[in-house]
Amino acid sequence: CVLPGLLARPMLLRSANRCIRSWANSQPRSVIAGLVQGRVSCQQRLVRAMASDEQKAAAAAAHLADDDAPTIFDKIVSKQIPANIIYEDEQCLAFRDISPQAPVHFLVIPKNRDGLTRLCKAEERHKALLGHLLYVAQHVAKQEKLEPGYRVTINDGPDGCQSVYHLHLHIMGGRKLGWPPG
Repeated sequence: CVLPGLLARPMLLRSANRCIRSWANSQPRSVIAGLVQGRVSCQQRLVRAMASDEQKAAAAAAHLADDDAPTIFDKIVSKQIPANIIYEDEQCLAFRDISPQAPVHFLVIPKNRDGLTRLCKAEERHKALLGHLLYVAQHVAKQEKLEPGYRVTINDGPDGCQSVYHLHLHIMGGRKLGWPPG
C-alpha cells in the first residue's frame, strides 16, 4: 500500500490508517519529526511520495526508450488491455489516467507510434500528427467541461519522468493547478 493510493481510489478507514503507518515507517526520522511539529503538510507528503514513485518508474523504464516491443499503450489501442476510452478516431485515442493527479486527468496517444517514443524523436513527417494530438486534447477538454483551464504535459525521457515510451499527452484539470509543476 502506498500513500498516493489514497487519492486514486476510496479506501476503508482501517486500510487508510494501515497505509499511512506503512508509509510513515518507510520515512526518515526527520520527515516524521517535521510532521509531528507541523512543518510538513499532508499535501506535501502526498506530493513527495507520488513524485518519488513516478521518478522510480521513469528510471526503471529508461532502457525501453528505443525498444520496439509493444507498450502498455499499444495494448490499449489494440484492446488487449481495457481502458476508460473517452475519444477515438483513426489517428489517436484518449482515455482516463489510471492514477489521476487532478479531478480530470486523461491521456491522448497516437494509435501508431511510428518512431514517436519521445517528443525529442519527432521528425518533419510527424508534424500533422502532433498538431492533431493537440487538437484532440482541446476537443476532449471541452467535452470534459474544462473551459476554466487545464494543463497539457508531455514528459520526455528519464529526466522528464517519462515512464511509457509511447508519446502521450497528459491533460489535467477540474481544479486550480499550482505552479511550478515540477
